[in-house]
Amino acid sequence: MSNLYGEFSQKIDYVFKIVLIGDSAVGKSQLLTRFARNEFNLDSKATIGVEFQTKTLVIDHKTVKAQIWDTAGQERYRAVTSAYYRGSLGAMIVYDITKRQSFDHVARWLDELRSHADKNIVIMLVGNKSDLGSLRAVPTDDAKEFAQRENLFFMETSALEATNVETAFLTILTEIYRIISKKALIANEESESGGNSALLKGTKIVVPGQEPPSSGSKFSCCTSS
Repeated sequence: MSNLYGEFSQKIDYVFKIVLIGDSAVGKSQLLTRFARNEFNLDSKATIGVEFQTKTLVIDHKTVKAQIWDTAGQERYRAVTSAYYRGSLGAMIVYDITKRQSFDHVARWLDELRSHADKNIVIMLVGNKSDLGSLRAVPTDDAKEFAQRENLFFMETSALEATNVETAFLTILTEIYRIISKKALIANEESESGGNSALLKGTKIVVPGQEPPSSGSKFSCCTSS
């Protein structure tokens, strides 16, 4: 009981909403479960509508709650899930490295994301199921080239083997934190300088994906909720 109380009483500095999108059966739910609870369910069923999980971690001595939304990839849920893009600070577009079609659909998912989400959202392209290398249908270079062209982060993961899963989520969360911190710093400097600061706010935001998170950022996991 004391652990539960301690978790609820923990001071949260930031809440970052991240959405997972991509075709059905590419492993979005497994990625989320692996990150949030370090579990993998071989009998995982298709997501119905929208689900989310949270995980609390520390980035540069600030407590961040990651609220990660897992959206169904089936066509019939697309209209329902589009509303959940709003307010998202980060997104993972997931494809299956053994299914070329799931990669070919990435451009469509990216267009949908950009039409519903904030223009400064941090986006990562994720090639899941890297453990099935012998069945690979999407060359890593193809995905890298697409990610570079669209200014996306890129990583290949295996939810089954827990390869790069935590790294992928922490990369997005750290980049969001970097942008939010810079935005707050600029706003604070402008409020101190006075003048026409209101006209300047929001004009100096770095476009996500242009560069990797700064090497000085530190992160560590602490609790799950």
